[in-house]
Amino acid sequence: MGTVVARRRLPGASVDEAQRLWLDLERWPAFVDGFGTLVRSEGSWPHPGTRIVWDSLRDGRGRVIEHVVEYEPGATQLARIEDPQLTGTQRVSFGAVDDGCEIVLACDYELKRRGLGGRLTDLLVVRRTLGDALDRTLRRFAVELDADRDLTDQTQRPRPLPRNDKE
Repeated sequence: MGTVVARRRLPGASVDEAQRLWLDLERWPAFVDGFGTLVRSEGSWPHPGTRIVWDSLRDGRGRVIEHVVEYEPGATQLARIEDPQLTGTQRVSFGAVDDGCEIVLACDYELKRRGLGGRLTDLLVVRRTLGDALDRTLRRFAVELDADRDLTDQTQRPRPLPRNDKE
């Protein structure tokens, strides 16, 4: 079994706003690496027992199934995951840090087929590819969160009074 972990500090962000964005399935195409379309959601997302099925973009992971095992508001969500190549668990965690919050995405996985090279292929190819995908997801997530925060700031700023150009 392999483990891949990615983390990202989100300066100025609260745990609640970061988790709210992460759990918004309609926003996943903007930041989840390879996400194509949500096929279906069964249950009460993001609570335990919920099952989501999504398809990746062309030449991606294929059909992905996530079954929520654990959910703690303001802290974490754990899901069993499966795609054509692997099975495992994926945990997303949120924690407060001095200047905002941090998101950690960890995937414990097992390949369905070891293929030629077995453990070596896993270490040199699969683990690196999966780690890169998690890093891209968190990098895009940070961009989306910043954009949301900028929009919120703009809507809360006092708007200048319209000028009368005829004066």
